[in-house]
Amino acid sequence: MSSKIDTNNAEAPAGSGWRGSADLWLQAAYETVIETGVDAVRIQPLAKKLKLSRTSFYWFFKDRNELLNALLKMWRDKNTGNLVARSEAYAETIAEAILNIFDCWLNQDLFDSQFEFAVRSWALQSPEVADQISLADETRLDALQKMFIRFGFDCQKADVRARTIYLTQIGYISMKSDEDLTTRLQRISDYVEIFTGHTPEPRELERFYARHKQMN
Repeated sequence: MSSKIDTNNAEAPAGSGWRGSADLWLQAAYETVIETGVDAVRIQPLAKKLKLSRTSFYWFFKDRNELLNALLKMWRDKNTGNLVARSEAYAETIAEAILNIFDCWLNQDLFDSQFEFAVRSWALQSPEVADQISLADETRLDALQKMFIRFGFDCQKADVRARTIYLTQIGYISMKSDEDLTTRLQRISDYVEIFTGHTPEPRELERFYARHKQMN
């Protein structure tokens, strides 16, 4: 997340009776689900992490389930919301449109792969979360398919190409592939050509590389 709160130094102002905030509790839950999984997202350990009283949690959330639902909303808004937005972003060619999607894979502010892995792991023990994963997959694939259709691909080919892109990335996440940024950038042009059948223009690649080399 782009604006993390330092939960390790969440000291209460002296004499304030400080309870924290909903965002602070949610950030602590996010960090915990990433580090150790959803079973560790419990009120008392979070309170200890934040150096707050357990009762202060209830000023912001009715119970643990409400906190978990807030976590899932954060995941939906970030990972699905940004992917759909990038699929709809302006592009002159399908190659440039794919490069817009690749922004998600390389920028954690747009798509949080660790969060994605944690939620998919959570879904293995929760049918309700598994349903949300299925809905997210459907929404993302639909957005990618529509992007290809926008550039003249028929529905069947658009669907297959969308699945090829998306399932490749989910494979990266599921395998926890440790690919450094330089290596991944070197493969981008070939990925675009394989996924679309079109070679990206040098100017399209230059804009893409400039965006992501600034992050390195």
